[in-house]
Amino acid sequence: MNRIEFLRNSFVATGALVAGSSINGLAADKTTTGQGSALAGKTFNLDYAPHQGMFKNNAGDSFLDQIRFMHDQGFRSIEDNGYLGRSVDEQTKIGDLLAKLGMRMGVFVVDGGDNWKTSLTTGKKEFKDKFVETCKKSVEAAKRCNAKWLTVVPGFYERKLPYGNQFANVVDAMRAGAEIFEPHGLIMVLETLSDTPELFLQQTHETYAVCKAVQSPSCKILYDIYHMQKTEGQLIVNIDRCWDEIAYIQIGDNPGRNEPTTGEINYKNLFKHLYEKGYKGVMGMEHGNSKPGKEGELRVIQAYREEDNFLS
Repeated sequence: MNRIEFLRNSFVATGALVAGSSINGLAADKTTTGQGSALAGKTFNLDYAPHQGMFKNNAGDSFLDQIRFMHDQGFRSIEDNGYLGRSVDEQTKIGDLLAKLGMRMGVFVVDGGDNWKTSLTTGKKEFKDKFVETCKKSVEAAKRCNAKWLTVVPGFYERKLPYGNQFANVVDAMRAGAEIFEPHGLIMVLETLSDTPELFLQQTHETYAVCKAVQSPSCKILYDIYHMQKTEGQLIVNIDRCWDEIAYIQIGDNPGRNEPTTGEINYKNLFKHLYEKGYKGVMGMEHGNSKPGKEGELRVIQAYREEDNFLS
């Protein structure tokens, strides 16, 4: 499940925002027996953030009801990649509910339509202008949900230009974005991805270099554990190397991009490492469910209970 599919699903599901009725604590009795049942509703050691559709079989089609369900299970943040594409009314309702429940909004994507093609690397005015325009639109959207972090993808390589020129063009665009976000205390987090070799940012050290060149508190790294396991490995080593520029983290096991415990990544150890480093940010659950239906959704919750149990 790549970012294009996540965005597509977010937009398709937008119409289901207010349908359905409120669901209260379904997993309290249905989570796997023993510890999971006892802990249902208890908050986690780290701030994990589900997304729309992850618990729809238990909570219903309404995104608002899904958020209530997430809160009942102990989650205190959400992610909504497609938030910028929602109507102002939908954005406001989500923001109001998060505020009422004391929950945080994780990232939404700054997407003006150029993220998944050759764009900012070219240095062309048309792409930079569109990016700046989308950044300004994102500021207004962020105000409606008290968001702090916004995902930015600078697009694909421009194979007709040397790498140094492309790097300079991306830095120039990121500086323009940072100038917009800084006065509002917003942070654009540049995501390093593995979906295609055409992406300009594919390893953490590359994104680190861009952030160092931009030199702004509003330009940082989104470290997606799933993608970085695929492209570079050595997760803890690379996190530590680039720690001063990492502002946001996303989760997904590999292979399969499903919940922790379904792949090769030692998430309990990784979560403990992040906790001991003092990470207080959101941990975006940008992955699928390994099993279908209600039981599959409850298994996701239980997996997080298991991997979050790193202090005992």
